[in-house]
Amino acid sequence: MTAQTYFTDPRPALAVARPAQTVPQHDARSLTAGGHLAQIDLDGQLYTLRITRAGKLILTK
Repeated sequence: MTAQTYFTDPRPALAVARPAQTVPQHDARSLTAGGHLAQIDLDGQLYTLRITRAGKLILTK
């Protein structure tokens, strides 16, 4: 038997137990192939992911 973590919503009307989910994690430098820019397609819309000189991420349409 495995232990599961459950989260409950603090709002009483929505206090339903649901299993914790794992969020996918991606390395930004891998997405940009070691550069500073990557293009990401979402449902036909093209977005640009940029790594700044300060090491911050900017996502623009």
